[in-house]
Parts: sequence; C-alpha cells; structure tokens
Amino acid sequence: MNTVLAAAVTAAPHLNTTQLGVSVIASIIVLILLVTVAKLHPFVSLILAGLVVGIGSGYGPVNTITSFSTSFGSTMASVGILIGLGAMLGRVLMDTGAADSIVDTLVSRSSKAMIPWTMAVIGALIGLPMFFEVGLVMLVPVIVLVTRRTGLPLMKVAIPTLAGLSVMHACVPPHPGPLAALSCFKDNPSVGITMLFGIPIAILTVVIVGPAFAAISAKWVPVGAPANFDESKEDRGADGRALPSFGLSVLCILLPAVLMLINAICEIAAPKAYASQVIWTQIVSFLGKPELALLIAVLFSMIALGSVGHIPFKKINESLGAALPPVAGILLIVGGGGGYKGVLVDTGIGTMIGGFVEHSHISILLLGWLIAVFVRVATGSATVSIMTTAGILGPVMDTMGASPAAVSLLVLAIGAGSIFLSHVNDAGFWLVKEYFNLDVGQTFKTWSVLECLLSVVVLALVLVASIFVPIGI
Repeated sequence: MNTVLAAAVTAAPHLNTTQLGVSVIASIIVLILLVTVAKLHPFVSLILAGLVVGIGSGYGPVNTITSFSTSFGSTMASVGILIGLGAMLGRVLMDTGAADSIVDTLVSRSSKAMIPWTMAVIGALIGLPMFFEVGLVMLVPVIVLVTRRTGLPLMKVAIPTLAGLSVMHACVPPHPGPLAALSCFKDNPSVGITMLFGIPIAILTVVIVGPAFAAISAKWVPVGAPANFDESKEDRGADGRALPSFGLSVLCILLPAVLMLINAICEIAAPKAYASQVIWTQIVSFLGKPELALLIAVLFSMIALGSVGHIPFKKINESLGAALPPVAGILLIVGGGGGYKGVLVDTGIGTMIGGFVEHSHISILLLGWLIAVFVRVATGSATVSIMTTAGILGPVMDTMGASPAAVSLLVLAIGAGSIFLSHVNDAGFWLVKEYFNLDVGQTFKTWSVLECLLSVVVLALVLVASIFVPIGI
C-alpha cells in the first residue's frame, strides 16, 4: 500500500498544490459562511463552494461546472433511488400502523425497570427504515404516553429512544448520510458490508450510551412528561383499523436489511463463486442489491400490511407519493455534495491529502471524524458534514487502494462525526427542545451531550474494529 501511495503522491498533480490547498480551505469557509451566516440553502451553497475550488485552483470555470454536473448525476443515480424507496417504506410502515404495532407490543411487555432498554430497541427498530425527523415526530407521543403511564422521569424514556434513532441515522444505510458517503468512493462500495459493520456498532453504541446516560440526564434535568400531548388516542392504527401483527411489522422493517446482509456475507465467504458468476451467486447478488432489496420491501409491505388492515390499494399508493416531498431537499443536498466531491476529485485533492496522511501518520478514520465534526459544528447539518468530508477523503481512499471494509469503516467514522454536538444551528436541537418543552440549557445538558457521546463511542468502536479487521490501509 505504501508503495502505491508514494507513487501516486510523487506523480505530477493536476494543479499547483499550494493554490489547490488554499482553494479547498477557502471553499469550506465559503460553504460554512453561506449556510450559517447568509442562511443560504445548502444545495446552492455547495454549488458555489464547488465553483470556489474549481476556479480558485485554476481548473477552469467550464471544467468546474461540467465536473459538478457529471458528479451530481452519478450521485443521484447511485443514491437517489435508495433514498426515495427508503422514504416510501417508512411512510407505509407509519400509515398502516406497523410502526405503532411494534411500539405497543414492546412497551406492553416491559417492566418499569426495562422501559429504558425497551425504548432503546424501539428507537433503533423505527430508526432503521425511517429518517430521524420522521421517527422523532412519530415517537414523541409514545415517549410522552409511556412517561405518564410509568411515572418515570421524561429523560429515562426519551434519551434511549433518541439514541436509537440518531445512531441508526448516522451509521446504517439506507439513511441518506451513509449512502451519500458511499457514493463518494469508486467501484460502488458495498452497502451490505457497511450494514454488516454499521448495525452491530450502532447496537453496541445504543447499549453503552442509551440507558446509562438516561439515568444521568434524568438527574441533570428532572422533568416529567410535557402537557402537549393527550393520551386519549389509545388505538393509533391507520384510520382506527386493527394494527398489523408485531411479527409482520418487524419483518417489513428487517426484510431489506436481511437481503443485503445475506449478499454481503455470501460475497465475503465465497469470493471465488462470486467471481465465476455461478447462478446462485447471481440470484443472491440480484436480490441483495440495495435498490431491489428496498423495492421488494416496499411492495411486500404494501401488499401484506394493506391486506391485513383491509386498506385500499389507492390509499397505500397515496402514502408512496406523500413520502417524497419531505426528502426532495435531502436529495438535492446529497446531489450537490456529490457535485462538490466531483470537483475535488478532478482537481487532484486526493493526491495532496494522501501525501499529508502518509507523512503525518494520522489515522484516516480519525481524520475523517475530525473533519466531519468541524463541518457539523460549523454548519449544523449532518448531511453537509458527511458529503463535504467524504468528498475530500474519497479520492484519498481511491488513491490508497483501500478495501471495501476500509471504506465502510471510514463511512461510519464520518457518520459519527456528523452527529457530534447538535446545538442551536441544528434543526434537530430545536425539535427536541420544543417537543419535550425544555429550555435551551436543559436541551444542551441532554440532547447535545447525548449526540457527543454517541459520536465518540461510534468512533471508538470503529477504531477497535479496524484493529481486528484487515482493512487494507
């Protein structure tokens, strides 16, 4: 690896290294100022940041916009379908009452002492197919209702749930962040391998942080359930219909993950069979493709949950359409981040940063986390943080010839950095504050600290995994 990297570093760069380095730093500063001070939409901000890199480095205005547009398209081709299908699956689960069935079953079978652990499981399960904001809106009434019925402090119920939602959002595809980060690397890194690492790391993180910090935060902020939700709505099924069974609901959530994981495990266990394209490997690979796995899950959920709940096809089909408007902005930001990445790649930033990594001996996993933290704290956007960091380091990993496992671990490290220190410039901070009727100080003591703990623990587990797994860097 060192020989390959050294050869790449000594090769003539596209442009003057100093000019390129200054342009990249300037583009990050411009991006941060546009998002935070000017309050410009991140999509437009990413376009302008890409122009700063391309024009400032001497790459040329026409080349810059061509590079941005091409990479925007390739990012949408690899990520857009997945984000759309993931949003549809989450909306179907919510509208048919499947998500409510999971919540009701787990809560009804838990003792008072087990409630924090149960809520952590609920947060992780609901967080697997749903975006953080959607999961939060759906689970807030549940959190309040459970707090009232059990008499527990609000934070003992809320913190484990938020931990499960947040860490899944940061670490596990098909969430936009991990998918977008993967799109910044060549050769289509495996979503399945990323899930193979991401799911156990996410679960361990929730186990380590969730209930333990819940007990501490309940002492720091000893508040009860807010009065903004009533508990008169006992049956939360779709239009008063009976809820689907717990088993079927869980199957709908886990089906795409299982298909992708089976493909990843078979690919690792039988590489020769995959290389020779034996018929069974083609079938497993086909079913395990993220696009098809999510499509199968969406269609299965529509048919199975619709049949159980006697919901007309027209109504379920409306859920698919209703799922897309909320993710339109996310799609544009992800695409814009891909365009920004394309400009960075074409100007030769990978060679420059690769040389820095080689001579500084800093772990690229730690470097990815640090850059993501910096952009996250500055902009308040996890998606912008992930796309900026992956765009900078993607070319480096390509130059180093990193293995798929290495790419997956770097994606997880970047995802961990992207959730660090949610504060006043983050919409999630204000959602938590308002829903739970907290003041700013209480939100910092609970939500902001939780995000920092989740970020650090995920990074620590990624670094531990990099010791025992041959990752090729």
